[in-house]
Amino acid sequence: MGARDDELGQLDSPLLPVPSSLSLLEEIKTQVSLATPLVAVNLLQYSFQIVSLMFVGHLGELPLSGAAMATSFANVTGFSVLLGMASALDTLCGQAYGAKKYNSLGIHLQRAMVVVLLATVPLSLIWASTSQLLVGLGQQPDIAMEAGKYARWMIPGLAAYGLTQCQLRFLQTQNLVAPMAMICGATALLHVPLCWVLVFRTGLGASGAAMATSISHWCNFLFLVFYVRFSGRCEMTWTGFSLEALHGNGIYKFVGLAAPSAAMICLEYWSFEMVVLLSGFLPNPQLETSVLSISLSTMWMVYMVPTGLGSAASIRVANELGAGNATAARMAVRAVLIIVTTEGLLVAGATLLLRNIWGYLYSKEHDVTDYVAAMMPILAVSDFMDGIQCALSGAVRGCGWQKACSLLNLGAYYMVGLPSSVVFAFLLQAGGKGLWLGIICALCVQVSVLLGMILTTNWDHEVGASLERIEGFDSSS
Repeated sequence: MGARDDELGQLDSPLLPVPSSLSLLEEIKTQVSLATPLVAVNLLQYSFQIVSLMFVGHLGELPLSGAAMATSFANVTGFSVLLGMASALDTLCGQAYGAKKYNSLGIHLQRAMVVVLLATVPLSLIWASTSQLLVGLGQQPDIAMEAGKYARWMIPGLAAYGLTQCQLRFLQTQNLVAPMAMICGATALLHVPLCWVLVFRTGLGASGAAMATSISHWCNFLFLVFYVRFSGRCEMTWTGFSLEALHGNGIYKFVGLAAPSAAMICLEYWSFEMVVLLSGFLPNPQLETSVLSISLSTMWMVYMVPTGLGSAASIRVANELGAGNATAARMAVRAVLIIVTTEGLLVAGATLLLRNIWGYLYSKEHDVTDYVAAMMPILAVSDFMDGIQCALSGAVRGCGWQKACSLLNLGAYYMVGLPSSVVFAFLLQAGGKGLWLGIICALCVQVSVLLGMILTTNWDHEVGASLERIEGFDSSS
């Protein structure tokens, strides 16, 4: 492997060139060009679930409640875990690509796919027990049964989702982001008629919508595989399956980075879902839960933009560290902070301007729309802070600091955020607003610590750590 990498390392990258000038403006342009397709990819993948729920909504209130609960349960117990594990490739593939260790990208991808496939086994067992688990958590039996049925039909797509996340990170670390967006767009277009056929024409109902989601995940994965194999753009980074990926302790080392990567993402995702669960214990649980659910869905939609920016920052930081360019890596962090601050101010402004009409997109009940309007200023602050942490988290993944940041997220959300939510909501009687204020407290801690870590970073040392990581994984093959 080393001989081939040395040979390939003499070649210029055939992909998106890195700016030769250390101009901040050029770096900003580069990151925006990377982030725009990545935002589209995030939104298009998210649309699979949304479109399926929209079709189920025409079947009645009970099927929709069950499908919505199953989707939320699947995101918490399955999709977020696989997404987090695959994000270890942000570090490994990104730095290997920057170092021109092109063959290593394919090895990392194969290891990731093996680990993800193994992880789907216990996750599938959890999904198969969705009904029993939800009943045990106090959910209504009829809704829990519907949710269990929906979740079981999503199990076939779980492995495809995880493999897709691996493929996407393999491609994006090579700056091949536009093809990713086009492939996900084609799959999203196919998903709509597929849902219609399976929900209405076959008589499968809600189960057909779940089946359509599974099929779409497999289509997305197979389209990506076809691109990698036949486009000619990955001929240096994918040379076919190799037992080299299973040699030595490479799998063990990958799990050592994938586990904290998953924890880093899951701890954050789970805290937001717990806020919605806590709203059920407030004096008017139906109103509080409805408004918190609207706030959460709004936040996730807005979150797709900084997620794309964070991925772009991860790519640039990892590529530059792997290439030994400490100054360029530092500039990449400066650039993403400028971009995400501008984006956050625009989103916060739009949130405030739309505060009196946004609730009507979800409900015609005045108590709901008035409450949503009152929540929107808090949501604007949350969106702004969350955008900054998302961008910084992307830079952190590029450096390979997932272990430290998983501990940070544990402390920020579970030692500060959720206890603060309980204090504000129940002791100070601030209701749903108090629950969300607790999340803002967590975000403040998270952003402050991440900024401190970034500002005190010795980037020359990070270059050395990157090269050690690359050599360590090479020696384990």
